Amino acid sequence: MLLIRNFSAVLLLLPVLLQAQQKAQIRGIVVDAETKAPIAGASINILTQTTKAYLRGAQSEQNGQFAIDNLDASTFALRISNVGYDDYLQDNVSLTAGQQLRIDTVFLHTESKVISEVTVQGRTPDMKIGIDRKIFDVSQSLVSAGGTASELLANVPTLQVDQDGTVSLRGSSSVRILIDGKESAMAGSDIAALLQSLPAEVIDKVEIMTNPSSKYDAEGQSGIINIVLKKNARIGFNGSLNATGGSFGNAMGSATLNYRDNKFNHFGSYNFNRRVNRGDGFNENIIYRDNTGELEAPRRIFSENDSRRTGLNHTVRLGSDYFMTDKTTFSLAGNLSLRDNNRRQELQYQYNNIPLNGPTGSRVSQQYEDDLGFDLQFDFRQVLNRPGEEITANASYGYSTEDGTNDFNEIFAGSRLDIVRQNLTTEMGRNWNAQIDYLLPIGENHKFEAGYRSIIRTSEDAQYSFVDRENTGNLNLDGLFSNEFDLKNEVHALYANYQRMLTSKLGAQIGLRGEQMQLTSTYYEVESETAVPRTGPATQGGFDFFRLFPSAYLTYEVGSQGDKIQVSYSRRIRRPNGWQVNPFISASDESNLRQGNPNLRPEDIHAAEVAFSKSYNRWNFVSTLFYRRTNDMINPLQRDPSEIDLPQEFQNASYFVWENVGQSNDAGLELISKVDLAPWWDVTANANIFNNRITPNIEGVGLNRVNTINWDGNLMTNVKFMPTFSLQMRGDYRSGRERPQGRMNAMWGVDMALKKDVLRNKGSILFNVRDVFNSRRFEMESFLPDRTIAMANRWNRRMLTLTFTYRFGVQDLFKRDDQRNGSGPEEMGGGEF
Repeated sequence: MLLIRNFSAVLLLLPVLLQAQQKAQIRGIVVDAETKAPIAGASINILTQTTKAYLRGAQSEQNGQFAIDNLDASTFALRISNVGYDDYLQDNVSLTAGQQLRIDTVFLHTESKVISEVTVQGRTPDMKIGIDRKIFDVSQSLVSAGGTASELLANVPTLQVDQDGTVSLRGSSSVRILIDGKESAMAGSDIAALLQSLPAEVIDKVEIMTNPSSKYDAEGQSGIINIVLKKNARIGFNGSLNATGGSFGNAMGSATLNYRDNKFNHFGSYNFNRRVNRGDGFNENIIYRDNTGELEAPRRIFSENDSRRTGLNHTVRLGSDYFMTDKTTFSLAGNLSLRDNNRRQELQYQYNNIPLNGPTGSRVSQQYEDDLGFDLQFDFRQVLNRPGEEITANASYGYSTEDGTNDFNEIFAGSRLDIVRQNLTTEMGRNWNAQIDYLLPIGENHKFEAGYRSIIRTSEDAQYSFVDRENTGNLNLDGLFSNEFDLKNEVHALYANYQRMLTSKLGAQIGLRGEQMQLTSTYYEVESETAVPRTGPATQGGFDFFRLFPSAYLTYEVGSQGDKIQVSYSRRIRRPNGWQVNPFISASDESNLRQGNPNLRPEDIHAAEVAFSKSYNRWNFVSTLFYRRTNDMINPLQRDPSEIDLPQEFQNASYFVWENVGQSNDAGLELISKVDLAPWWDVTANANIFNNRITPNIEGVGLNRVNTINWDGNLMTNVKFMPTFSLQMRGDYRSGRERPQGRMNAMWGVDMALKKDVLRNKGSILFNVRDVFNSRRFEMESFLPDRTIAMANRWNRRMLTLTFTYRFGVQDLFKRDDQRNGSGPEEMGGGEF
């Protein structure tokens, strides 16, 4: 009986044993080619032979050895990489069922800065070109160390950041900004504020997609910027400490910890940032006529301002990856942001031909804000039976709130009574996101992907404004500048993409995305101080429609060196945001008024590109011809304040309202190049030259046709004087630009950084100077039928910082599958360009 039971057990286990015997194994060892020392933490990746899509991965142990088990019988490619070394790639690795393949010792050579295909190796910014994106590795950016995400983005080729922190791409500020592939709810309604508080040290890569595939949300006129945060994945326990001090009392500190074993990867970080910006500027408003007709002598209001913005920011990030099996991964992460902002601005006024105000005046404003934001993210990845086949899913929830107090005290030298105003503001936002994606490689040379995504954003904003215009010492509710505003924005989308190599050199990808979009806004007037909120009249606004967004890519390989030509097209949309549709009149400055428009229509954008990439031994460049047509262009329009029912004291103010002003056409050439002038010296350059044509469709407000040539560019160089001492310098320039109601003047600046590695390369000391010549100042002139306006503003003066960083543990990054991190060329677009 015992024999029968044992025999039966063998029969039952036989299929399992046979299946185990069919699996193959690869083993080997990785060493330094010069020192012959074993390399720990090197990334070992098994790829498909043709498309080089990721299949399996592992890391080398402390003795340099590695092993990858449970491989199917097939032909693969083997890629081994490590920070500071050139990648090793072995093609046509054939495995038979049950084979244990021993790879010869792999010698990794120190980084030679030789450009391979379309990957630029070397100092920051390392650059890769995907089929629908450019990927810039900014993890070692020297000129951004000790700075914020806004300052780091200003150092990325093709991007510009203005004095308010607004990011522009190819001359357009309508760009969608994502963090780790998702919209950040921590930002609330102001992504620029989050970028100005987010430390640059936590950012790993910046992805720029000027013509994204249909897999992405269609939002964004000029494209998408995806900020990929650092997520360590190293063997054992490791981390880093960072401390920065600088001009005006700036200070920053951070700690990053990571622990990884075979089943789990736990990561966490804390960042403290005391950010102090010292700014200045002027505003000149000359009025030639008012609602009574021509003025005998123009009225002139000239003000100079000095500002100080202080922000205390605490950011905590925690997360874990659970590798349940070789094919199943779960990830859970959370972010918490606490921001405390204190802003003070002092203005000195000069008045001409305004007797009531007198010859001079002054105003002091003091603003306090407490912000809280957090989000929770759950990710799932399941590798299926076919090589490269997988399902990924994501669900996230975010919450943000902001409470603020803004006090104003305006004094006049004339007979006009002084004004005291206090604004109490609250903002609360929620963000739900759910997404599932399916990737099916149909063969070695083509694949299909499809998915579904829902985004629901809600916000509740309120402002109660109290004013004393009679010098009574009592603040009374000003119903004109008090309101409550609710907004709900929903987008539900389905997409499908198909990619195939038509010949050995010609590849194509087509996609279609359908979006059901609904925006609902409700504006509540507040009639009196004793009124219960939301008892006043309500104004409804919004839109509800379905739209299709196609995308197409055609790529042709030129010659045998990997050079490529790509033609692409996509349709996109720019949906108005909350403050653009809020009809509330913002009166933070008695001389400057802003108002939203609940009847704004979304912009409809059509974009086409022709790109060419060329690589030489020490030189790489990418050139792109692009065209973008925007219908129902959204723009702030300056109007006469007499058009709205305001007290007489506001009739001299400048008044902006958001409108659909007409049609815009942009056509241009973008060039990006990196040259290794010597093993210790490289240069990266970017230039963007484009023709901007704007055709207005609103009469009687001084809108002019625009047809101008604009350009911007930046130049960055890295010099390594010795193995532990390096220099980085960057300069940028943006030409002057004509606008329908005026023009913006040119702006330029230079940054510099010196870095010295210490403590056997476990530590580093970095000295940084931003805006070396104190030249970055935004200047604009407006020409209206009744007035001209000139203004200038500097967000921050020249700043010096000193940063010390200490690293501990195994510091060789484990470069896992790009798809797993959501940052590789194949993510949401597929295939390298």
